[in-house]
Amino acid sequence: MSDHDRYRTILIFGQPGAGKGTQGRLLGDLPGFFHLACGEVFRRLNPNSELGRSFLHYSSSGFLVPDNFTIQLWREHIRGLASTGQFHPGEEILVLDGIPRNVEQAVMMEEYIDLTLLVNLEASNENALVARIKRRALHANRLDDAHEEVIRQRFREYATKTAALLDHYPSELIRIVDAGQEPIAVLQDVIACVRAGLAARSR
Repeated sequence: MSDHDRYRTILIFGQPGAGKGTQGRLLGDLPGFFHLACGEVFRRLNPNSELGRSFLHYSSSGFLVPDNFTIQLWREHIRGLASTGQFHPGEEILVLDGIPRNVEQAVMMEEYIDLTLLVNLEASNENALVARIKRRALHANRLDDAHEEVIRQRFREYATKTAALLDHYPSELIRIVDAGQEPIAVLQDVIACVRAGLAARSR
């Protein structure tokens, strides 16, 4: 893809349970934005298919799905959304959460996305996030969120692999939002960051 063809993209970033999916969905409901959660793409896979079994193998242990598999699935899914008219790349900004998960994936995605902004939902209380994830498992029937040791492993994966993305991307594209606030306050801060980021980009 050329620079002109790359998807204008905002990344919603943060630890497990920081509210990436919630904030991404809310932002995606606004005109001019389209939200895609990579985890939802994986969870829709047929669990009896080869791809579905591969995802369950990794997610049920708290480990990241291999890079090539992740990027291939994401690329095919987003192209399908564009070709069927659900996502309009020329008119909408793509809001991603759950991808990229490490620097290697970020490098692989550079030819497909034009990063406009990274919103980092920063949370300091890991125990509170674990409790939030457990509640989510009950409400959303997410089996990969049901066991505390699996959740803790996801935090270790974030610390050793995902957090490095904050050093990989240019600091001027990163905005920090306090994820410990009420969701509506977080959304207000996210929208303020997006407005400022888009204004800076247009100058």
